[in-house]
Amino acid sequence: MKALIAGAAGMLGRDLAAACRRRGHEVAALPRSELDITDAAVVAEALRRHRPDAVANCAAYTDVDGAEADEATAMRVNDEGAGLLAGAAAEIGAKVLYPSSDYVFDGRKRKPYVESDLTRAISAYGRSKQAGETAVAASNPRHFVVRSSWLFGAGGGNFVETMLRIGREQSEVVVVCDQVGCPTYTGHLAAALAELVESEEYGIHHIAGAGAASWFDFAQEIFDQADLDCRVLAGTSEMLARPAPRPSYSVLGSERHRARRLPEWRRGLAAYLAERERVELVANPAAPGRGTEEAAGK
Repeated sequence: MKALIAGAAGMLGRDLAAACRRRGHEVAALPRSELDITDAAVVAEALRRHRPDAVANCAAYTDVDGAEADEATAMRVNDEGAGLLAGAAAEIGAKVLYPSSDYVFDGRKRKPYVESDLTRAISAYGRSKQAGETAVAASNPRHFVVRSSWLFGAGGGNFVETMLRIGREQSEVVVVCDQVGCPTYTGHLAAALAELVESEEYGIHHIAGAGAASWFDFAQEIFDQADLDCRVLAGTSEMLARPAPRPSYSVLGSERHRARRLPEWRRGLAAYLAERERVELVANPAAPGRGTEEAAGK
């Protein structure tokens, strides 16, 4: 199978390209500089040139707070661009994979959301992903919409990196305790996605790290596993006000008979910390951690 990955320089895109190659697929990994999914002519030319069997759209607008001030841009990428790419894939007979988000839900449910639950986004970012799901489904019947949650991986800034930096620089940090989700390691998610696109199990899938945690729980586990002495103080979403509202509970479950299950989120964290250690030892044994996200989470 030949797979084309848009947004291949990003966190999930990089891991998905690697996962597809491990499964023996030919991969065209295109960063934004080579494939702007909002440009119809560029999209059409790229798909004609590479003729993939499957297209994975990892080219997302992911700035949750930024979207509140610029919803039009989030919509242009996550909705219009996603539909454009899905339609172009359909024209050449290719499948399309659209990674989506737990933020399409409002967080009022108190048990895991499954694929058939109604979406009701409460933020501009969530609305853009919700609209993108609809656009992709309408543009290509051979689609996989995969909702995941609280991603962290080696290809970009993320909550884990932020906590590691803070843990080295500060003695304590305040983290929200009233938002609960499923921290998900992109290495584990990518492996599941690479397998999924080989199938014909079209439609919506929930694939996220097993178990559930608050950002507070997640931060404590990061410091424990990294052996950092940093005290985690609990704060509320109201206390740590952010421009975009977040669902208070967005744990994902699946009602699919053959649901793809990821390892428990703590195992995902351990795998990530081991990966970053290997990378840093090769590049520079004393390299500082990365990360630019705010302490309160995504």
